[in-house]
Amino acid sequence: MPKKNAGSAASEIGAPIDIRAPRTRLIEAASQLFCRYGINATGVDAVIAQAGTAKTTLYKLFGSKEGLVEAVLEQEGRLWREWFLQRVEHGAETGRDRVARIFPVLKEWFAEERFFGCPFINAIGEHDKSEDRLRDITIQHKKQVLGRIESWAADAGAKDPAAFAHQVGVLMDGAIVAAMVTRDPGVADHAAAAASALLQAAA
Repeated sequence: MPKKNAGSAASEIGAPIDIRAPRTRLIEAASQLFCRYGINATGVDAVIAQAGTAKTTLYKLFGSKEGLVEAVLEQEGRLWREWFLQRVEHGAETGRDRVARIFPVLKEWFAEERFFGCPFINAIGEHDKSEDRLRDITIQHKKQVLGRIESWAADAGAKDPAAFAHQVGVLMDGAIVAAMVTRDPGVADHAAAAASALLQAAA
């Protein structure tokens, strides 16, 4: 997910010192490692080494590695929604304009060096499929995104905005996975063409 640069301060001898709170450092470190290498492949020791904290701090703050995973997903979802929704809506005057911007914005994300796919899809793929906690967090994230797409679709004149939003959601998930596998941001163009056809049919 798109990131902002973390704050830091310089020490007297010029070495950078991370002045962020331990919770922030742990979530940031875990986010980077989980997204790139996978949750199961990343041990607690790797997270605390990158975060520069003690193992006891991690367990005090999150209770367990799973608690840290949940915190990472909740933050990743919030940051991504803020970025994605603002990018789509910026300069778009109509619902049709906003729908048309969905996949070009995703293409920007796909082209980033640190694009490693969707953390939610990756997390569900790595965990027991009967485990509900991560699934619940993922569904809440998707509901918020689909709800906004539904409002854009209604403004664009779709007869069934909810159905259209779910169709676009499927295209988004497919494009994200395809871009992760192929490392080709251009898959977003194919999804955009499909979404345009869907909107024409829906209206």
